Amino acid sequence: MGRAFVYVILGGGVAAGYAALEFTKKGVSHGELCIISEEPVAPYERPALSKGFLLPEAPARLPAFHTCVGANEERLTPKWYKEHGIELILGTRVKSADVRRKTLLTATGETISYKFLIIATGARALRLEEFGVSGSDAENVCYLRDVADATRLVDVMQKSTDGNAVVIGGGYIGMECAASLVINKINVSMVFPEPHCMGRLFTPKIASYYEEFYKSKGINFVKGTVLSSFVFNAEGKVTGVNLKDGSYLPADLVVVGIGIRPNTSLFEGQLTLEKGGIKVNSRLQTSNTSVYAVGDVASFPVKTFGEIRRLEHVDAARKSARHAVSAIMEPEKTPEFDYLPFFYSRVFSLSWQFYGDNTGEAVYFGDFSGTSFGAYWVNKGQLVGSFLEGGSKEEYEAIANVTRVKPEIEDLSELERQGLGFAVAVSQQPVVVPPVDVGGSGSLVVLEKAVYPWHAAAGVVVAASIAAFAYWYGRRRRRW
Repeated sequence: MGRAFVYVILGGGVAAGYAALEFTKKGVSHGELCIISEEPVAPYERPALSKGFLLPEAPARLPAFHTCVGANEERLTPKWYKEHGIELILGTRVKSADVRRKTLLTATGETISYKFLIIATGARALRLEEFGVSGSDAENVCYLRDVADATRLVDVMQKSTDGNAVVIGGGYIGMECAASLVINKINVSMVFPEPHCMGRLFTPKIASYYEEFYKSKGINFVKGTVLSSFVFNAEGKVTGVNLKDGSYLPADLVVVGIGIRPNTSLFEGQLTLEKGGIKVNSRLQTSNTSVYAVGDVASFPVKTFGEIRRLEHVDAARKSARHAVSAIMEPEKTPEFDYLPFFYSRVFSLSWQFYGDNTGEAVYFGDFSGTSFGAYWVNKGQLVGSFLEGGSKEEYEAIANVTRVKPEIEDLSELERQGLGFAVAVSQQPVVVPPVDVGGSGSLVVLEKAVYPWHAAAGVVVAASIAAFAYWYGRRRRRW
């Protein structure tokens, strides 16, 4: 018993929906494509689960946030897939894969064969049991990874109004769930081992701003410790948590957000793995040329930084999915995947965006006592990362542009003084320099693309002459 398709997408998360839309744009024929998902619903925008889904008033519910509304495109309801001849095989687990034979075996015993496979299996939430703490199966201990988790969390929240919640973890899920719990009139304590929230991304200075804002909303931070055990009542419900530092917190609800682990097990020993994910090339192609990997499960080359990375964010899932489909359907027209790492969050009245890399020295700007501020990261003389809270659409685009350009920075204090204006200048004032004879050598340095001299926007002289500037730029291009 089995079925055969030209294209199979394994996994039904964000990436699957965006890949499906891209397939239709590239002219996939009816009956050629299927999506296999363990979830019983068509692909949806997962970020909604920690935001709109948890709101007490007018909460987001399916079908409102099926993909691809997150990018202001079509909403892909089950009807859409049917109309486009795409088979949705939902509520189905694949128990084994054979990439040599190009087959997948489902838990029901069906064999599904393919010509091309896109692995979009995403990641699973890490569980407390993996760290030696039991009790995750208690009715009021919640994780958040899929619609079923979110539905359960909402049910427990509604029973916990004016009660106490403990959030385990200080990352994305922890921060966003804590905000939602407060909005639902629940008292919140956040517990995490790091010295500040969002430890993988924020500097202490940036984290301090958000922690103070959260404290103003009544959220209590318990840092530098971890959960050691739960306290249960006679019915098996959690009533509190014991922490490793010896303290105790009462709890009507516990939300656990301690990280994720990529779902790679089906392909271990068959495909090359790196940095916890399935290694792909600049076309999102794995070590097997018929298999591609996208989203959280893929470790791909980040061209801007010249290294392999695995990025856990919806933007990477959307864009890598589209690129993989393009590479399959139009290989001759598809360039290398050139992705600029991007992260964002929106909670309460706050909204921030980050681009690039947070390595090197942070240079801050703006008003940290107000509503808009930011930072640049400068590593080895180049700007490699940008962060902005409270920006406009144009300002966010500006920090993205300046990070992609990676201009050389000679004076950190001048960069700090110019602040956001630096990024805006880079975006708005390109200067095209014609070929210049450098140093009387008789050779020409041909500048084929716009140069972005940030000094010009601030009235600072870049160089004493065009020749000197061209010489500097030529050296920079060689270093690239």
